[in-house]
Amino acid sequence: MANDTGELKRTILDGRGFSYWRRKTSNVFFSLLFSSSILIVLLPLLLIIGYLFYKGAASVNLDFFLHRPAPVGEHGGGMGNAIIGSLYVVGIASLIGIPVGLLGGMFVGEFPHSKFSTVVRFVADVLNGTPSIVMGVFAYTVVVLPMKSFSALAGGFALGVMMIPTILRTTDEILQTVPTSIREASLALGVPYWRTVLSVVLRSAKSGIITGILLAGARVLGETAPLLFTSFNNAFYSYSVTQPISTLPVQIFNYAISPYRDWHRQAWAGALVLVLAILVVNLAVRTFSRQKFEQTL
Repeated sequence: MANDTGELKRTILDGRGFSYWRRKTSNVFFSLLFSSSILIVLLPLLLIIGYLFYKGAASVNLDFFLHRPAPVGEHGGGMGNAIIGSLYVVGIASLIGIPVGLLGGMFVGEFPHSKFSTVVRFVADVLNGTPSIVMGVFAYTVVVLPMKSFSALAGGFALGVMMIPTILRTTDEILQTVPTSIREASLALGVPYWRTVLSVVLRSAKSGIITGILLAGARVLGETAPLLFTSFNNAFYSYSVTQPISTLPVQIFNYAISPYRDWHRQAWAGALVLVLAILVVNLAVRTFSRQKFEQTL
């Protein structure tokens, strides 16, 4: 009987040992698998940024940010007009897209179960998936043709329309995370509903809304196709909303397809600056998202 009991214990221990080593092996295998997957996901981004630094870092200097493009055949020049033009056009787009997206998101977020809100969400999702070149053709038809001229206003309109669905859907989702008790407490104090939304609900969702606005800005900052149909290009500094204006993505496109080596060099530099700008915006989004998460905790 004692021998049988000892053999049974050894069998159980051996089984436990086999189960332990199987679990440990599986853990190591899947840890390596997931780590490799993360590396595969990050590798294209690292290669792109690394190659841009390799090709364009030497051309990024003070002249690049301050000077406009040099005439064909002359060495030097920069993309200062395109950088300012991009900021100018995105600023116009923000004036169009932020109020519309924010107001639409406030309505949908505060009345999430109405039929109209359901339709607005569906339209926003469809608009968010619409190719950017279609937005450019739309803006060309609505703004450029009536004005009979390419302009910064047309470019800002196209990018503003692209910003609306991102801001609207982000605002909608964020407002629905605000506890109902906060609204009820404000209403119980006699505060009107509209004032409750503006002073209490929006303040509670501030970080998330700013995150949505930054995401929308980062998305349109690198768009090229809509601007080819709307703002076109300009070799000089331009601040008129009714005249063509140079933007960084369009300038990079024009330089990249040109036969001039010096323009190719500047195209790499412009691409590096544009990617770094989008990277900075996304880091800002992460910062605001982290602040919101910490406030929630």
